[in-house]
Amino acid sequence: MHYEWTLWLVRVVLVAAVVAHATAAYQLSRRDLRARPTKYVHKRAQASFATRTMRWGGIILALFIVWHILDLTTGTVHPGGYEHLRPYQNVIDTFSTWYGNVIYIVAVVAVGFHVRHGLWSAAQTLGVGTAARDRVLKPIANGLALVLTVGFVSVPVAVMTGLVS
Repeated sequence: MHYEWTLWLVRVVLVAAVVAHATAAYQLSRRDLRARPTKYVHKRAQASFATRTMRWGGIILALFIVWHILDLTTGTVHPGGYEHLRPYQNVIDTFSTWYGNVIYIVAVVAVGFHVRHGLWSAAQTLGVGTAARDRVLKPIANGLALVLTVGFVSVPVAVMTGLVS
């Protein structure tokens, strides 16, 4: 298959996966509200920041995906003059701007929180979570979120610091 066709096929599959994920999250929250139409008397004090900001994180990520496509896929908002099929140069150009770095780093931190809560929450939803398993699941969720966040943030940081040019 031609390189560019393969790339577009992967992009379409990824966007479809994001849409399916958002749809499933919406449906799950609707089921949750139908299952317990009255609010709890006491709010859960143990809810983490990631739990409380899950929806906002999803909105930030949706907006980031749109920006990412417009920046690195179509070049519509690309700051330094988009070069078709030159991803390395396009990434360097994007991360050579302060706003490209801010947008990307905020989105990656949102991904970290989203993954942290999502992994643990999925285990609860699927019935895998127990008090004993939580002692293992939470550190795994924290570790995965940290590895992903640090890994993805390292790209703009490397460009900002001149390590990659």
